[in-house]
Amino acid sequence: MSCSGRAVWIETGYGEKDIASSLKIAGHKNPLKLQAEMSYPLQLSFTGLAFESSKTRTRKKARPFQTLCSSSVQHPNLQEKPDNEVVLLERYGNGTAKRYTLDDAVQLQGILEQNSSENHSFKDSRLSEAGLSWLPDILKDFILPSGFPGSVSDDYLQYMMLQFPTNITGWICHTLVTSSLLKAVGVGSFTGTAAAASAAAIRWVSKDGIGALGRLFIGGRFGDLFDDDPKQWRMYADFIGSAGSIFDLVTQVYPAYFLPLASLGNLTKAVARGLKDPSFRVIQNHFAVSGNLGEVAAKEEVWEVGAQLLGLALGILILDTPGLVKSFPLLLSTWMSMRLLHLWLRYQTLSVLRFDTINLKRARILIKSYILQSRVLGCVDCNRDENILSWETFTRPRIIFGVPLEEMIGGERSVAKIKMLLKLYAKEKHFLVVNQQKTDFEVFVSFKVGATSMSVLRSVWQTYWLHKNWKSHDNPSSDSDYDQLAQSLLEMEVKFEDFMQQLDAAGWDTSQINLKVSRKISIEELGHV
Repeated sequence: MSCSGRAVWIETGYGEKDIASSLKIAGHKNPLKLQAEMSYPLQLSFTGLAFESSKTRTRKKARPFQTLCSSSVQHPNLQEKPDNEVVLLERYGNGTAKRYTLDDAVQLQGILEQNSSENHSFKDSRLSEAGLSWLPDILKDFILPSGFPGSVSDDYLQYMMLQFPTNITGWICHTLVTSSLLKAVGVGSFTGTAAAASAAAIRWVSKDGIGALGRLFIGGRFGDLFDDDPKQWRMYADFIGSAGSIFDLVTQVYPAYFLPLASLGNLTKAVARGLKDPSFRVIQNHFAVSGNLGEVAAKEEVWEVGAQLLGLALGILILDTPGLVKSFPLLLSTWMSMRLLHLWLRYQTLSVLRFDTINLKRARILIKSYILQSRVLGCVDCNRDENILSWETFTRPRIIFGVPLEEMIGGERSVAKIKMLLKLYAKEKHFLVVNQQKTDFEVFVSFKVGATSMSVLRSVWQTYWLHKNWKSHDNPSSDSDYDQLAQSLLEMEVKFEDFMQQLDAAGWDTSQINLKVSRKISIEELGHV
């Protein structure tokens, strides 16, 4: 048996004499003395607290004892402080980690570390292969997709590195051409100099450049949102774009402030475009069921350009209306009417989409239907019930993902509570507790290392079962509360497979579960309490 140098727990149904006999057979002259020398006091084992199955309940009562295996590499913490052993490692999204250890007073003690060496060494090795190990972490997260390079194809980086200078040269040409266009429409012709046209071109291009900052921010900071809920973000894009148009309208009233107003308008509309384009690409991918994404995108261009030509023609006719251009209130009311009609039509357009993938909104609807009615809704009914505009924060029951360990156990560094959590969730990749400090039902969820979208789905299933069956108690640490958590896990063990089968039967694509594991915190079990 190979040993890593840390304490190892062995459970057996034999007594000390039997253990001594076994050691004697192995060639030890004084096995009882050896056994005593190999023990550590005041150490408990999580293994003995594992969630019991029907097979283990009939096993003879275990009597734990501890053996310390010698090795050429000893853990320094065990040599210096044998009573302080690492229990859990809580990793944070910013690269820091907290190690929870059991101190002499039998309480959990958290030790904050600035970097998680294992994670960073692995990540740096992958980025070094891609030639980007020199970039700061904050910039890597801003310009590269989550999970890079494993989350994209091998040619992604080379393509992006070449596309970047390509786009630079394109925008240089755009700047030069803008000056010529302004000269052609008469800017600078009355002064007789080309300087006026160049100055106007600089102001115009500066307006576009300030607006581009919005797209930069949205793409870098919120790039991982669009796969989950493209309907919502496409709708929000139109709301934000409408707000940006107001700044453009009021330039007529305040022409002296053209540059700041036009820049704000472009900035807002650029944010809207940063939300619109990625969302619509996800929608286009939904349409291309035959793998014909290019053709779908091309035909969409035909529809869009046709609408653009017709809209421009109608807009010119409206502008020719006597008195419209001279009366700003009339122009504003006309624009407001058209914009409200536009937003209503956009909402109707998104409402007809029928996604067969499962995001958090649809997962909530499907699980609620199964828990309350023992049936799963089909794609048409579920998409119809999906609220496009709703925020996850305001959805009930409320689920808070990525909660620190100390907050989950109520701020108490109690080993008993940690033992209970590890016992309850030994078979799961998540921890879930009910927040007893709130009058409304609310749950805290944290994920273990290795959690997947299925882990998120199971945590949502458990939440809705608890929401239906939860019986609150005055004492937050009541054993009956833990009993209810245990009962919810037993129910999920029995019924979750049936839920998944019903999803398949109802036409849902269970291979496309867009439920992202929270990257704020992940918990790893490293040792024994």
